[in-house]
Amino acid sequence: MSSSVVSPAARLRGLRPDWLNNPKVWRTEVLGGLVVALALIPEAISFSIIAGVDPAVGLFASFTMAVVISIVGGRRAMISAATGAVALVIAPLNREHGFGYLVAAVILAGVIQVALGALGVAKLMRFVPRSVMVGFVNALAILVFMAQVPEMTDVPWAVYPLIIGGLALMVFFPKVTTVIPAPLVSIVILTVITVAAAIAVPTVGDKGALPSSLPVPGLPDVPFALDTLTTVAPYAFAMALVGLMESLMTAKLVDEITDTHSSKTRESVGQGIANIVTGFFGGMGGCAVIGQTMINVKVSGARTRLSTFLAGAFLMVLCIAFGPVVSDIPMAALVAVMVMVCFATFDWHSIAPKTLKRMPAGEIAVMVITVIFVVATGNLAIGVVVGSITAMVIFAKRVAHLANVTAVTDPGGSTVVYSVTGELFFASSNDLVGQFNYATDPDKVVIDLSAAHIWDASSVAALDAIETKYAQRGKSVEIIGLNDPSADLHGKLTGELTSH
Repeated sequence: MSSSVVSPAARLRGLRPDWLNNPKVWRTEVLGGLVVALALIPEAISFSIIAGVDPAVGLFASFTMAVVISIVGGRRAMISAATGAVALVIAPLNREHGFGYLVAAVILAGVIQVALGALGVAKLMRFVPRSVMVGFVNALAILVFMAQVPEMTDVPWAVYPLIIGGLALMVFFPKVTTVIPAPLVSIVILTVITVAAAIAVPTVGDKGALPSSLPVPGLPDVPFALDTLTTVAPYAFAMALVGLMESLMTAKLVDEITDTHSSKTRESVGQGIANIVTGFFGGMGGCAVIGQTMINVKVSGARTRLSTFLAGAFLMVLCIAFGPVVSDIPMAALVAVMVMVCFATFDWHSIAPKTLKRMPAGEIAVMVITVIFVVATGNLAIGVVVGSITAMVIFAKRVAHLANVTAVTDPGGSTVVYSVTGELFFASSNDLVGQFNYATDPDKVVIDLSAAHIWDASSVAALDAIETKYAQRGKSVEIIGLNDPSADLHGKLTGELTSH
């Protein structure tokens, strides 16, 4: 007879995360985190330059963002760090008021993100259509590629064969083995070649000095007064919105790639906590980074919080303990990795002729508009907002024509019944008033809404206008067939929407 008693050791194994129970998962997560850390270094330095701060500020931000979000975030394996979008938002504040105000803005942005997360702002993601999501992904791939172009122009000729060699390694090495991530192999081999052969090409060290010690917590060097709050608040609010938008869109993308669910509310709050911590450690703040996330999830195959945590931890270890070695990594190796990420990220199926022939013109337009605005502004959040608004306008125009009215007069000619079918809202109800024959109809008019639904005040106002037009001619109107929600809305608003 089998026993149902579970041993303490077995119970402990059940509570441990997957990567502790499975050596293969552990290896994937560790190596994935290492590759991401290497890719984060030059980008963090570049974003620091955009924000007008010391390179260490961006590196510290990437370290604290990744470590904190790995614990409090809602999307496993997603990478958060210093980003270009955040850098662009806060750069004017740093330029005009100084670094202390930038740090204060980062902390306040984190507080705003926590508040927005608690209020359920993440639920708005359900209103982002698939066509916008596809445009977001494609624009992202284009932006990541464009960010590599400066590293491929006005450079020594040796850079080009190194990039081609790195791409070839990442394409063919997985056919040999997938035990070690191909990007890591590519980075190591290209570094060894350039150092051993003394090839003079741009390196990570050329981007800026790496930090030699861990960040120390402290308060921002600003006057604690109302004037300070009014100065930093607009920048903090903009940073909070941009950071949440990019993070939630990236989380949604990772959900689709990994076929798993994540808590967007927890991610929103987690981003806020991570930015608060980052601010107190003197970092420039950040959000989810799509390029490094794709390296972690799609290229390396990582799936747990361990890879995110180690990405931040390895970043500091590489900078502090192995700074001279990391400084010798050729930028060509990291450019090759990011170019491969671009090709892996871009949704090639979305632009295939076969797909474009079948896709509704409106959805293609939304995708293209999203891409154009993201690439033109360099801001993913702006593109997503514009794309979503465009999709809503196209949807409203499409369903506005779905409200149909048919009239049937009884044999005696004393009553006419109008049957209304479809969704009645501000767009469709505008044409409703003009579909009735006020002058020639009999004295009794019945409007049957059994096959319709009233969604807003505009529809109630349209029905009131119809009743008024008939009343002016001495005719009566009876509205029948309202479902419960429509009857409730109509009952509350009818007769209350006009002042005469």
